[in-house]
Amino acid sequence: MVLELRPAHDTNATYGFAGVVTSLKDLSGSVWLWHREGSGKWNVRKVIEIPAEPADPAKLPPLLQGFKAVPPLVTDLNLSLDDRFLYVSCWGTGELRQYDVSNPFKPVQTGAVKLGGIARRQAHPSRPDTALNGGPQMVELSRDGRRVYLTNSLYRSWDDQFYPDGIRGWMVKLDAAPGGGLQLDPKMFLEFDAMRPHQVRLQGGDASSDSYCFS
Repeated sequence: MVLELRPAHDTNATYGFAGVVTSLKDLSGSVWLWHREGSGKWNVRKVIEIPAEPADPAKLPPLLQGFKAVPPLVTDLNLSLDDRFLYVSCWGTGELRQYDVSNPFKPVQTGAVKLGGIARRQAHPSRPDTALNGGPQMVELSRDGRRVYLTNSLYRSWDDQFYPDGIRGWMVKLDAAPGGGLQLDPKMFLEFDAMRPHQVRLQGGDASSDSYCFS
């Protein structure tokens, strides 16, 4: 199942990325590169694989207890405007990963932040004693590539299956270093209680809502 496609922003480029939520073989998540070859033929290859994580069945929702593992559940991707960094949301394990995709055929992981997750329930630094449910889901990136925003709700029917205790909405901000690397901003942690935040849009434009035309 593919939830997100992110084409390169460079309109002369002929490639992009697709996120596969999970594999029925081993519960891994993955990112695939689609590209046009010199012959003009389109092709696709897997360039990132994220394994499932072993977990105590007692901490898992009923549909995962038999697997004794948490799938990463790759639910969103975002690509920086300069096409250098790809952000991958792992909603199940509770992790946002950053990859340098300067060479789109060979991504290199350059950062990661853990927050929430089905089993981990990683807290935010501003509320260290509060276990978070949900996980990094919709990800939005500022045009300068320095600010990353996350929300934790996917889709009500999926929310209820993977987080049966009920999604408690939150939104956070991360700071991205120019050369790679991520760090949570301890000052921004917005709680929405029973409301389920989804899409973030930034004033003045962002990395996924802007479009570009070249003559």
